[in-house]
Amino acid sequence: MERHAMVVNVVPELREEYLRLHSAVWPQVEATLSACHVTNYSIYLLEGTLFAYYEYVGTDHEADMARIAEDPVTQDWWTRTDPCQTPFGVGTTPGQRWRDLREIWHLA
Repeated sequence: MERHAMVVNVVPELREEYLRLHSAVWPQVEATLSACHVTNYSIYLLEGTLFAYYEYVGTDHEADMARIAEDPVTQDWWTRTDPCQTPFGVGTTPGQRWRDLREIWHLA
């Protein structure tokens, strides 16, 4: 099992829209994540910053992330959620919003 954590900022004027969308994530988006071995996915909010965490239980993270990105329903979902996000800090590449966090400690 791999643990993944990421951060992104919320566009202030779209914060409530982002929260509304995530109050009822589309079932097909959730099904695609599950089919691609993503479990225990959570998103937390602290002021204007989102923190996401998930566990990956498959054997090819890159391939499964590509499968998620190819799913038409997930792509539609992202057309609604992506405008609500803005990159966190510096160090993102063009088009990148979420930044991966490096795990430095874990209590098992």
